[in-house]
Amino acid sequence: MPSRCPLLISCALLAAAQDTPNVTQEELARRTQQLFDAVAAGNQEPWKQYFAADAMYFDEKGRGMDKPALVADIMPLPKGYSGTIKIVKPQSRILGQTAILSYDLDETETIYGQTITARYHNTDTWMFRDGRWQIIASQAFRYYQDPAPTKVDAARLDDYKGTYELAPGVAITVSREGDQLYAKRTERLREALVPEAPDLFFRPGR
Repeated sequence: MPSRCPLLISCALLAAAQDTPNVTQEELARRTQQLFDAVAAGNQEPWKQYFAADAMYFDEKGRGMDKPALVADIMPLPKGYSGTIKIVKPQSRILGQTAILSYDLDETETIYGQTITARYHNTDTWMFRDGRWQIIASQAFRYYQDPAPTKVDAARLDDYKGTYELAPGVAITVSREGDQLYAKRTERLREALVPEAPDLFFRPGR
């Protein structure tokens, strides 16, 4: 009598697939927005619901947290503070019982009438276990922006011109064109130097 094991295995795999409900990028993004809508109010319930008991969370400050630590970190904003966090540019890869959602976050926070903004990027890994989709791992980092430029007395710009040794055999040349300073290392394109404070300059995007 021929073995029926292959048929039984196929039936078991089919049944498991049928037990895994389809999930869409839109649904994952909706749930994720619920998480961040709850932050300002300190509502921990969505975080308890959508994160697995064994979840790992790594935030933009470099902290690694398990679920209890993550949930405890969700606290109401202090008096005089308000804010919103909106998900933008979601992307996903959904394969069987695993889904990866990657997205940007636009945060607007008002502190005693003054508004500040920040941008983050998060990647969450969702897994279907025990009849529901939950996040098992999440990684966040912050997009940092250039500081606000300031003004420097044009009469002092020539003081910064010259060649500076960064290390033995490595030099950078600072030149001036009008009221703009430029820095150039050997075999590299020159880059504008923007004043952040007197005697302190930065290269945009660095």
